[in-house]
Amino acid sequence: MPGMMGMEHEPGAERMGGHDMSPVDVSRAPAAGAEARGGQLLQPTMRDGVKEFELSTGVVRWHILPEVEVGAYAYNGQVPGPLIRIRPHDRVRMRVRNDLPEATTVHWHGLILPIEQDGVPELSQPPIEPGGEHVYEFDVPNTPGTYFYHTHLGADRQQPLGLYGALIIDDPAQPSEVAIEHVITLGEWTVAGSETYPAMQLENMLPNYFTFNGKSYPATETVRAKVGDRILFRLIGSGQFIHPIHIHGGPFEIVATDGNPVPAAARLTKDTVLVGPGERYDIVWTARNPGKWLLHCHINHHITNDGAEVEGGGGMTMIIDVAQ
Repeated sequence: MPGMMGMEHEPGAERMGGHDMSPVDVSRAPAAGAEARGGQLLQPTMRDGVKEFELSTGVVRWHILPEVEVGAYAYNGQVPGPLIRIRPHDRVRMRVRNDLPEATTVHWHGLILPIEQDGVPELSQPPIEPGGEHVYEFDVPNTPGTYFYHTHLGADRQQPLGLYGALIIDDPAQPSEVAIEHVITLGEWTVAGSETYPAMQLENMLPNYFTFNGKSYPATETVRAKVGDRILFRLIGSGQFIHPIHIHGGPFEIVATDGNPVPAAARLTKDTVLVGPGERYDIVWTARNPGKWLLHCHINHHITNDGAEVEGGGGMTMIIDVAQ
C-alpha cells in the first residue's frame, strides 16, 4: 500500500474528487468478535399480515481474519448484513434505523417496486439522518431469485465498508433439485496498519484484502458435501470490483442471472464466471469426486491476504469438502 499511510496527513487527502476517503472511526464501535459470522437469517415479525423486518446500521469492529480486524459499516452488527428470505406476493415492511455518523438509505437491488420504495436519496426519499428511522413497505414481486440490498447514499464509501446483504425471493412452488444451497457475497477491503479505508478503484485506495461473506481464507466457511450432491451457489457482486469465480473439480451450470432463470436449453456449462458489481449468478455444481476442492476468484492477487498466501490461498478462497 505505498503512500497510504501518509494520505491522511496531506491537506484535503481525506476528500478527493468528492470521495470521502477518511478512515473509519472505531473509537466507540463495539467489537463483533473473531467468531462472528455475517449473513445470518433475519426472522420477521408478523404484524397484521405483514412480514416486518428490522435493520439497523452502525459502525462495528469486524474480523475478516482472526488476526485482522477492520472498521466496518454494518447492518445489525454483521458483515454482510443479515440474510432476508421472502416469497412472491408477501407484504413486507423494512424498518431501518440509522446509527451511523452519516446519513444513509437502503436500495432493494433488482426488485421492481414503486419509486417511493427504491431507496435513492432525494429522488425517491429523504436521506435517513443519523439517529433517524425510515420504513419501506411493499408487495414482493413474483420474480423468485437472488437479489441483494445495499446503501445508496455515499455508496462509494458505505458499500465497500460493509453495507450490503443478500435478499432471496424463494419460490415455494418450485421443487428443489439441489442438496445444498450456499450464498456468497463478494467484498474488498483497504487496510493500512490499524486503519480501514473504503476500497476504491483509485490510486492508493485499492484493496489488499478480499472476502467471501465478510471473511478471508482460511477463515471462510467450508461447504461439506457428498459425492453426487448438487450444490446451488448464489454469487452476489456486492463489492466494487470484477471477480472471475472458478471452481476446481469440474464445471458448473448457470441456472439464473440477476434473478432471472435461464431456460434449460440455454444454460451454459462453465468452470469460471465473471461476477461484476451488482451482478448475481446462480450456479449449480455437482460433487463428482471426493476431496477438498477450491472455489475462488481467479485474479490471483485476490486470493492473498495483503499479498501473502496462507495454507494454500487467501482472500476469496473457500473449500468444498466432498466425502465419499
